[in-house]
Amino acid sequence: MALKSDRRRTEKGEGMLRGFYNSAQAMLLRQRQLDIISNNVANVNTAGYRKDEMVTNTFMEELILVDGRRRTSGTFLQTYADETKANLEQSNFEYTESKFDVGIWGNVYFNVAAQDGNVYQTRDGQFELDDEGYLILGRAGRVQGMGGDILLGSDDFVIDADGVITNNEGIVDTLLLTYIPPESDVGKIGNNLFNYDGGEVLPAGETFDIIQGCFEKSNVDANKEMMEAMEAQRHYETNSRMLRYFDTMNSKMASLASLIK
Repeated sequence: MALKSDRRRTEKGEGMLRGFYNSAQAMLLRQRQLDIISNNVANVNTAGYRKDEMVTNTFMEELILVDGRRRTSGTFLQTYADETKANLEQSNFEYTESKFDVGIWGNVYFNVAAQDGNVYQTRDGQFELDDEGYLILGRAGRVQGMGGDILLGSDDFVIDADGVITNNEGIVDTLLLTYIPPESDVGKIGNNLFNYDGGEVLPAGETFDIIQGCFEKSNVDANKEMMEAMEAQRHYETNSRMLRYFDTMNSKMASLASLIK
């Protein structure tokens, strides 16, 4: 009888340990989700911003007891935040009629040569002219054409649907565009620059349009993000209460065990 009683107490302890770790893991998961949502909402007005999404994964965890590894607490499924991935879905445009605002419809990206010597991709088309007459994306760097840095010299220019830039003297250059499939994994540099090493060529049947006079907005849906934030917060609070419950039960069990001894 004593052996059966000890076994039942052990099984209860194991169950509470599993519940304790599950609740703690769930809280970490929801906290990570809330951080991602907060960053998305903060960039809802950032041109060309692509929202981040949390990618989760699962594994089977086995808790080993210290009684000579003869028995285990069994296996259970753990979920954790594996990575953060940028959602590359097309967003809407804001029309400004400014020659320096350029939007893209399709899965191609502008290229910008940054001061660190690297070339990054972006959907942010809010361009400017620097003091030397080159087309730039703010402090990010110079916009790239097929011939390198694009020298305009003045604001008298037109960009057609294929990205060909002309002025009153003829063709200046053609925008250097990089095709990135929507499901691709890209590295983020800041809020609206990407690092893509795929070197993908535009596949047959894939089309795009360059639209001068507008820029592409962030693809963050603020209402959806807020709904997901409220749901994540509810899950966090529920698991927080469960964690406190298991902690209290463990403390009571430890007290009872000391009395029995």
